Amino acid sequence: MKKVIRNFCIIAHIDHGKSTLADRLLDSTGSVDERDKQAQLLDDMDLERERGITIKSHAVQMEYKKDGVEYVLNLIDTPGHVDFSYEVSRAIAACEGALLVVDAAQSIQAQTISNLYLALENDLEIIPVLNKIDLPSANPEVVADEVVSLLGCKHEDILLASAKTGKGIEKILDAIIEKVPHPQGQEDQELQALIFDSVFNPYRGIETYFKVVNGSLSKGDKIKFLSTKKTYGAEEVGTLRLQQVPKDKISCGDVGYLITGIKEAKEVKVGDTITLAESSMETPIEGFEDVKPMVFAGIYPVDSDDYEDLRSSMEKLQLNDASLVFSPESSAALGFGFRCGFLGMLHLEIIQERLQREFNMSVITTVPNVSYHAYTKKDPATPILVNNPSDLPDPSRLDRVEEPFIKASIITKSEFVGNALNLCIEKRGVVTNQRYLSTERVELSFDMPLAEIVFDFYDRLKSVSKGYASFDYSPSGMVSSKLVRLDILLNGSPVDALSSLIHFENAQRLGRKMCEKLKELIPRQQFDIPVQAAIGAKIISRETIKAFRKDVTAKLYGGDVTRKRKLLEKQKKGKKKMRMVGSVEIPQKAFMAVLQINN
Repeated sequence: MKKVIRNFCIIAHIDHGKSTLADRLLDSTGSVDERDKQAQLLDDMDLERERGITIKSHAVQMEYKKDGVEYVLNLIDTPGHVDFSYEVSRAIAACEGALLVVDAAQSIQAQTISNLYLALENDLEIIPVLNKIDLPSANPEVVADEVVSLLGCKHEDILLASAKTGKGIEKILDAIIEKVPHPQGQEDQELQALIFDSVFNPYRGIETYFKVVNGSLSKGDKIKFLSTKKTYGAEEVGTLRLQQVPKDKISCGDVGYLITGIKEAKEVKVGDTITLAESSMETPIEGFEDVKPMVFAGIYPVDSDDYEDLRSSMEKLQLNDASLVFSPESSAALGFGFRCGFLGMLHLEIIQERLQREFNMSVITTVPNVSYHAYTKKDPATPILVNNPSDLPDPSRLDRVEEPFIKASIITKSEFVGNALNLCIEKRGVVTNQRYLSTERVELSFDMPLAEIVFDFYDRLKSVSKGYASFDYSPSGMVSSKLVRLDILLNGSPVDALSSLIHFENAQRLGRKMCEKLKELIPRQQFDIPVQAAIGAKIISRETIKAFRKDVTAKLYGGDVTRKRKLLEKQKKGKKKMRMVGSVEIPQKAFMAVLQINN
């Protein structure tokens, strides 16, 4: 059975045609009815369709007949954006081969290279495909040369295709069957299955997607998950077509789904191993590493009574998106909420949007930041993890602070190299390498702080390169930096949700900009509100939100000036009293406004 199974994924940069190619493969194998056909068929989330991006990996099974043999093809369509690279790493762990799709008009981009290395580390068979060859701007000869120098393959190994018109699809299917090796497991061994995804179904509990590495899994089997050691009954197993197809047995090497009636999100962990309940197996399958969040932000319910609802929504979302990491925290300004780790700013935006759409949760998101290491003078060898600016020790006890650095790679046209260099140097980046891939295209390598790319780096890079630059990064370690905590005070009280850790050189400029922005966004009250930016006890910037004023002297007509003064003094005392007892409401857009500040 396993001899006819082929497990493969599609990897590429954003917008190089992965989802359209998946559509054509489904059409060619007759896996989709005429009435169900639509563009980007596997992108089933509204958000994916609106934005034209893939957020989730999607597994689907197809059947294809060649030389009288019926082959089973398990395809996993993966996202292209750098923020969803964890999805790609999980898809790769469940496959033996990968289609590397390169746009014949745009050529190799940063994420293409990043995903390719990920696939090579897992010993996947790579099939290079040049897509969009029907475009007038396509340049297949030049792009093919770049692919050959990147992969070290032959020119004749590169398949030419157009996912839009369907050209070259048959050759791709033949190459998958000929080149992708069949799964290597043993049918007669104990059951070992790798969980690579899961999704929450409100009626049936958690649906677990898995690949059988050794043995087989039958309906009704008693199974256990190695990480929790809990046992369950396999109520239903089956394969993943466009709809789920129940089966009696999933054999070695195949991909399928499992329903056990589990309702608790914490009991299923992506990357875990499924085995039979009576098995004595202790070692899990080497799957993929734990996710490393890059960006941290606090997510709080708008109404503090919704805290438990938010927790259960986050747990269900985590099933569907294993790269989301969260833990409870509290804030003086916002009450109880969660400290969440994301892979990037787009990931943060998508999670916020999904909480709103799928779970009807209105949330407030605090200023995103990265994770730092602080060292005290008392113990300069042991790092204190600082995920939140309020965790930073007092400056008098502080020895040093280290921030995460990344190795960044930018591929752009040669005419935009100056603009890209200026942007990276402005963001405290250091150029380490500059390599010409061709006469037109340059790869720039940088070492730079992760905190500098968190906010608007990607958007600004796109604008300075007129959309031609692609960007990818990987963590490179911690480096000591001169960082300070910038606090924002409203009416003399610090607002912990607006605190941020930034480089000393940027503090003055950023503090001034934040005060100006908050002055615009916070509604006026009956009393003056001072908005101040401070480092420790030192105020570095101040703006005042003026009070509404009532003309208390309007009823006076003539008479002595002391009558007028008496009324103004009375008003002044009232305003002072108001300011002492008044509290200032901060709108959600004020928290997000800091993201628009061009830091």
